Amino acid sequence: MNGYSTLLSPAKQLDHGKIPTLPSSAKQGVELNRQYHPVGDPIEKSGAAIQASGEAVYVDDIPSPTNCLHGAFIYSTKPFAQVKGIKLRPKSVGDGVSALISFKDIPGENIGTKNRFGTEPFYLLMISLDVADTQKHADMAANLAVVDYDMENLEPPILSVEEAVRKSSFFEVPSILKPKQVGDFSKGMAEADHKILSAEIKLGSQYYFYMETQTALAVPDEDNCIVVYSAIQCPEYAHGAIARCLGIPEHNVRVITRRVGGGFGGKAIRAMPVATACALAAYKLHRPVRIYMNHKTDMIIAGGRHPMKVTYSVGFKSDGKITALHLDILINAGIAVDVSPVMPQHMLGALKNYDWGALSFDIKLCKTNHSSKSAMRAPGEAQAIFISEAVIEHIASTLSVDVDSVRIKNLHTFNSLIFFFEGSAGEPFEYTLPSIWDKLATSSSFKERTEKIKQFNMCNKWRKRGISRVPIVHEVSLRPTPGKVSILSDGSVAVEVGGIELGQGLWTKVKQMAAFALSSIQCDGMGDFLEKVRVIQSDTLSLIQGGLTAGSTTSESTCEAIRLCCNMLVERLIPIKEKLQEQMGSVKWSTLILQAQSQAVNLSASSYYVPDFSSMRYLNYGAAVSEVEVNLLTGETTILQSDIIYDCGQSLNPAVDLGQIEGAFVQGIGFFMLEEYTTNADGLVVTKGTWTYKIPTVDTIPKQFNVEIMNSGQHKKRVLSSKASGEPPLLLAVSVHCATRAAIREARQQLLRWTGLNKSDSTFQLEVPATMPVVKKLCGLDNVENYLQSLLS
Repeated sequence: MNGYSTLLSPAKQLDHGKIPTLPSSAKQGVELNRQYHPVGDPIEKSGAAIQASGEAVYVDDIPSPTNCLHGAFIYSTKPFAQVKGIKLRPKSVGDGVSALISFKDIPGENIGTKNRFGTEPFYLLMISLDVADTQKHADMAANLAVVDYDMENLEPPILSVEEAVRKSSFFEVPSILKPKQVGDFSKGMAEADHKILSAEIKLGSQYYFYMETQTALAVPDEDNCIVVYSAIQCPEYAHGAIARCLGIPEHNVRVITRRVGGGFGGKAIRAMPVATACALAAYKLHRPVRIYMNHKTDMIIAGGRHPMKVTYSVGFKSDGKITALHLDILINAGIAVDVSPVMPQHMLGALKNYDWGALSFDIKLCKTNHSSKSAMRAPGEAQAIFISEAVIEHIASTLSVDVDSVRIKNLHTFNSLIFFFEGSAGEPFEYTLPSIWDKLATSSSFKERTEKIKQFNMCNKWRKRGISRVPIVHEVSLRPTPGKVSILSDGSVAVEVGGIELGQGLWTKVKQMAAFALSSIQCDGMGDFLEKVRVIQSDTLSLIQGGLTAGSTTSESTCEAIRLCCNMLVERLIPIKEKLQEQMGSVKWSTLILQAQSQAVNLSASSYYVPDFSSMRYLNYGAAVSEVEVNLLTGETTILQSDIIYDCGQSLNPAVDLGQIEGAFVQGIGFFMLEEYTTNADGLVVTKGTWTYKIPTVDTIPKQFNVEIMNSGQHKKRVLSSKASGEPPLLLAVSVHCATRAAIREARQQLLRWTGLNKSDSTFQLEVPATMPVVKKLCGLDNVENYLQSLLS
């Protein structure tokens, strides 16, 4: 089946006078390609049925072993203090508490996490672990624990990036990760007709809000060994941290991960202390220990997305063409380095979204006494796309021109793309953004709806609408990835991969790739070969060098590793098949495998895919149009329609990629519009679940949500011409924020007319997140009074 295929029936065109009250409707468009069947087919996600029915086994579903204990963390409520002691109240000791585990119990090195930038001590925000007979008793004991702090003779804590600058409290960024300036900023500013100097933006944090919180189960094994079941995105890193913490060889440690109930980066480095603490307690007490963290504790410890303060200066021509942009960025990294050194590089990859003429920057990683910030889906890039659009909007307001015209003026040509991205730009035919941009304008009826919105806003006093079209150019990078494929005696296939199934459909794509690659041997009776393939859980002693599942490219890297394994197996099997064909004519798959076994052919193959350095980085393209309606009396923002076109290359699985695009977009709406991850005066997170932390809900999803995956043809340097889909679409949610800004601008202009003021400057800053109170305030808190006054006058 080739050509355009509508997977879900399109809904009727939205009525511009009435918001539909029914659940959201959608149109999903894909171009299917059967060249690599079953790769490219929109098959159901592997494990979807058992996940939906609740049969899928996560770490917390594993039955507790005999004599299992449960742990809960006691965390610091002070940003900077010495801990003199911890006392458990008598009642909690009587309620089944067995032990209190602290750094004093560590037999090896004081390591809680490890990654490419070093190690982090076991206990920073987490002071100790109490262990009890049930999770309820462990949590109660942690809540009742009394911590004796000593803050005498200590410097005041650093709780802001400004204070970090004053005290020169920074983390170093390795030179290899420092991005390069682009062009000549001074020359660009000299060529400008207009300048905006030292404008400020502040961005808050965001919590992961995975369905499964941090969890682990550690079981002591024979001969001084330990097995740890962990919901983690990087079992290999946890494996090394546990071994060093316990002071035992790595071959004495096994970390097993079957699947993770949502990660978004929060189950990478931040999951390690949980696994290590479980292992330490189990190792000391010689009993199994498990932890399932409650949401309150998880939100306090997680860290989340990096907050930052940005100051920018920009020069531009009278027609809106930007000639130079400079950014001073202060990133709040928290108390430990985590993966923060990658932030500058990630941010610059997204900031190059437009042709700025010249781009200079000074990015500092500020070490503060907040909890350690970590990678979150599109780390640094979500903030960078907002910065880019804020600059574009500011220029449009200054020139009093339509913001879409400023965006068009500063879209990349292929030459400017090479200037900014160098080797990542690829070939000219791979630069699909211009065609996406134009196609989206037509498919979303952008110009027609813009005119209808103008009419709507003229006719409605208390509701205003806005529409916005934004592009993305998003750079990703492939990483080395292992794989292993084994053909069993009945012809079924077991696959091991370094990548972790987080819900992103990695296992599904891997199954498709294994079926495609092994089917190339063309035996009779292979039938639906997908049914013969099973991907099994990650085991750090069975498959080493698993690395980190992150950055949107693990699925394609893993698929390529599996293809290499299958090619090796096919190469071993072909001589046997040819001999059998001479004897029998047709050869069945089961017969071939039995014959291979009888001839002692190795039916297991391992590989380690290492991407070519010259092509490991590449660009993803997409665009979105979003239309919103703002209630001026309440500040409520309703997303009426979002249209997305995204270039997946030749999608490995369009159904999975559609889910990734839609899910990322909605998570992006949470960051730009809803989620406030607030702290108190001591820097401690005060948000405790959905009562105060507002994640996207069914009401948040656009009332009309249209997504089209573009099949952009052959990309010879990509894995079967495919491209990433996990993180880039999250950035497109900034279109909702920009549309909200447009609606607010209409409200403010109306307010000026009512008050009789004549202000030429329409510039204002819409915060992230653009919550109801923020929107209402910008629309005017005294709208009704001003309207009535205008009638009287």
